[in-house]
Amino acid sequence: MPIAGPPLAEPISTADILAMGLRSDPHGLALTSVKGKFTWQEVDDQSSQLASGYLDLGLSAGDRVASLLPNRPVVVIHYLACLKAGLVATPLNYRYTPVEIDHALEVSGASLLLHHSERDADIAASKRAVKLSKGTIRCEAGNDRGVQFQDLLQEQPKSGFPRAAPDAPAFLFFTSGSTELPKGVTHTHRTLGWMLASVVESFHFCPQDVLLPGSSFAHMAASLFSLSILAAGGQLVVPWGNHSDELLPLIRSTRPTVMFMLPSALIGLVRDYGAQHEDFSSLRLCFAGGDKVSAELESEFTELTGCVIDEGYGMTETGHATISPTDGEIRLGSIGIPCPGYEFSIRDEDGNELSTGQSGRAWVRFMGNSVGYWNHPEATARAFDGEWLDTGDVMAADSDGYLWFRGREKQIIVHDGSNICPQEVEEVIGLHPAVEAVCVVGVHDSIHGENVRAYITLRDSIAPRNAADLIRFARKKVGYKAPDQIVFLDRMPLNAAGKLDRTKLIQLAEQRLETPPG
Repeated sequence: MPIAGPPLAEPISTADILAMGLRSDPHGLALTSVKGKFTWQEVDDQSSQLASGYLDLGLSAGDRVASLLPNRPVVVIHYLACLKAGLVATPLNYRYTPVEIDHALEVSGASLLLHHSERDADIAASKRAVKLSKGTIRCEAGNDRGVQFQDLLQEQPKSGFPRAAPDAPAFLFFTSGSTELPKGVTHTHRTLGWMLASVVESFHFCPQDVLLPGSSFAHMAASLFSLSILAAGGQLVVPWGNHSDELLPLIRSTRPTVMFMLPSALIGLVRDYGAQHEDFSSLRLCFAGGDKVSAELESEFTELTGCVIDEGYGMTETGHATISPTDGEIRLGSIGIPCPGYEFSIRDEDGNELSTGQSGRAWVRFMGNSVGYWNHPEATARAFDGEWLDTGDVMAADSDGYLWFRGREKQIIVHDGSNICPQEVEEVIGLHPAVEAVCVVGVHDSIHGENVRAYITLRDSIAPRNAADLIRFARKKVGYKAPDQIVFLDRMPLNAAGKLDRTKLIQLAEQRLETPPG
């Protein structure tokens, strides 16, 4: 029998995300960053002006607007502008290389690309950016006070925007599969509204809350949490990065009540010699996502702050799906219980429901599930079966409905919250003339979640290369996805079918061994 969270009454209207704040205190703070502050009225005005500017460029409802931007208030204002104008916000991972930028632009069919000035060289190297029908818009580095696209702002924005149809696309987020290039996960105004409603109820967001999300706004999680706190009338703090030298002063100055952080960012905070218990006295909840929280981090954070790190589970395709109860028992190591509106089904390979305690593939049913992958019906058919989404992840449930994450079937390496496809890295390293065979796996790391390790055998006829040379070679082609570590093997382990035994190499990594036994 599926494990269900509490019922969810209705979605939040994407046209009314700012409504509560505007009604209660239009001149109160809605957005805060290290270099700028915006009232609710200013956020509403600037997002309306920007929405009008987009439409005056000739963009129409349904057009995709890609963005390659670091965390800044302008990103949130841009998202709100797209929702108002009926455009499809298409965030690109800020660490994308030119090749990855081109892939995302091609898949999405974007009409316009917004990019930060520090990415000028990559945009110049892009083959598709120059071909976009509405071109590119450059965001200058500087303070956060204005939206920085001044030529787009309309002093007299349109008096009103028609509400987008519930089933019209609103966001297109890119994710990675285990064996394929990144796919565009499509969320409509309806599915986004259901996800927002579930987050607000799960975290009990209210107008008195101040949220600090220490993660990239190009990813689903930070974007979803940020829009959710605004929908609840609370204040959003926008960090430029997730390093402790910036986060700690922001915590001291803004006094957040809720933090959403990658474990790597939390480690930096608890080990910052300037951090004191008093710095975290405003917190009622600290939530960690993206990677597993180690027992060591949990202990250090609780000792410093007095708060327990709450864990959960989410996917780009379904939003934030589980949480350890904010007002109930937190079971260390568990990803919690289903959030409001969500149902989980743990199944075997034949689709049969499994008993309590048995590990199997997790399926999720939720009214906010993605409607599929953009222009990829084959991938959509593989992942979705009616109302159910196949997560591809292995879980088990205990007798009280708490879920326990057991592993990733998709082989994805999650490094600092970003998904890395091993096969993509293998293809690049395999291009080096000295490499005979390569296998890439994730190695658990208490700071980054997983590091990328490449096992390599070399060709006898080629002069051996050192690990640093090969890492540099890979970084030129895949950037941050390049391996952190390289282990040279005399031979690759093979399975009974004569194929490379990836499972054995993963076991080697887990056992901290450098060569296969036997």
